[in-house]
Amino acid sequence: MERRNTSSDLAARIFAALPAIAFAIAIVWAGGLVFTIGLILLGIVCLHELYAMFDRAHPARLAGFLSIIGMALAAHYGGRSDLLLATVLALPLTFFLVVAQRRGGAPAISVTILGIYWIGLAIGHAVMLRDLPHGNAIVVDVLVGTFLGDTGAYLGGRAIGSTPLAPRISPNKTWEGLGVGIIVAVLATWCAGLYQDWLSGPQALLLGFAVALVAPVGDLFESYLKRDAGTKDTGTLFGAHGGALDRLDAVLFTVVAGFYVWVAML
Repeated sequence: MERRNTSSDLAARIFAALPAIAFAIAIVWAGGLVFTIGLILLGIVCLHELYAMFDRAHPARLAGFLSIIGMALAAHYGGRSDLLLATVLALPLTFFLVVAQRRGGAPAISVTILGIYWIGLAIGHAVMLRDLPHGNAIVVDVLVGTFLGDTGAYLGGRAIGSTPLAPRISPNKTWEGLGVGIIVAVLATWCAGLYQDWLSGPQALLLGFAVALVAPVGDLFESYLKRDAGTKDTGTLFGAHGGALDRLDAVLFTVVAGFYVWVAML
């Protein structure tokens, strides 16, 4: 019975993710401003879910949305220095808009900036990664490693998991599942690199290790926030399988790692 439940749940997770996969393929293939706008839309959805979770803090949503747009465009039309400038400007913007809404105080500023830095910086780095040489393929490699690693961790934890990884944050995660997930993520990234003659085997393995080690941190980070907010899912975009943040929590960390690893390799 457990195996059937696991298989059906996995199939449902994959089916629910199909629209997102199609969307990701389309914008990565298009690149340029289309990719940037697509990520802006995803970033706004993720910010909305985060701010809804901590609505009691009265975050300045407009500051978050404007910052995401500015950071993504700065990354696309400029680069790292422009992204940094947009990130710095997000703080006074948040301050003025929190004051203008006349409620929230320090909690409002904290939650607003959390979303901007967590989600906005990831969006900005994803834009810059796509704009690098072979960036479209590296983005795909990072996504493949992240999602297959997550699937491996899920199946490994269900099959052989017995030692809790972080029971106070996410009771269902195990060290065994983490190990399987890391192995799958590295192998998946390496296999993806086999079809890219400009990417050597050692480079693919290094990229895979970076993705494999960072992805669980992103997963635990979002789980910690959800536990603090007292919610199981961040939203309902994928029905019973949660919201955009539930599906992109690891990606928000791995695209940043992928950017710096690939920059170091160029």
